[in-house]
Amino acid sequence: MSNQIIIAIDGYSSCGKSTLAKALAKELHFIYVDSGAMYRAVALYFLRNNINLNDHNEVVEALKNIHLNFHSRDYKTHITLNDEDVSSEIRQMPVSERVSSVAAIHEVRMEMVKQQQRMGKIKNIVMDGRDIGTTVFPTATVKIFMTADPKVRAERRYKELLPANPGITLEEVFENLAHRDYQDTTRAESPLRRAEDAIILDNTDLTPDEQLLFALSKVEPFLS
Repeated sequence: MSNQIIIAIDGYSSCGKSTLAKALAKELHFIYVDSGAMYRAVALYFLRNNINLNDHNEVVEALKNIHLNFHSRDYKTHITLNDEDVSSEIRQMPVSERVSSVAAIHEVRMEMVKQQQRMGKIKNIVMDGRDIGTTVFPTATVKIFMTADPKVRAERRYKELLPANPGITLEEVFENLAHRDYQDTTRAESPLRRAEDAIILDNTDLTPDEQLLFALSKVEPFLS
């Protein structure tokens, strides 16, 4: 068994999973594994190499040439694609327009799980998502499942979106979150569900600092 510490954070949309994961990683000097950035890096590789997403063999062959990693520098996490730092380039519009299609490919998802598991064998990591504690790291050191009152989640998300989307309504955001919850919990592949040994963190009435203290209290026994 590995001596590395793996913290898996799962939960519903707009529960602040990435906020907690980043704060934990910074506090503990662990690596924050941004699963979304990994799919963006794959999309970048596919774009650069003109990979046809509809050609199964071409996709499978391309995945053999993709090696991703995360490094902490200047208190920020950087992702490398075949040892090239692509942290900025993966946020550009061409990648944003392609990443959803790439992430939907079964073979891509399976390869990313393999690479995430590889990282967990050699580094102390914090990772958030929908299926980290159930599919990616079922033996994670600490598993946290985040939830919050749907109305509170919608209000938080509404405040985030309003500056860039002045016409948006709270009702629209609430309905969108309800739809995402349904999709996440009923999808065929790695649906969102709480692992039996996951600690529930309901942050309906918690500040970011309070939820960080809660999470740290669950991790500290493993830091000796």
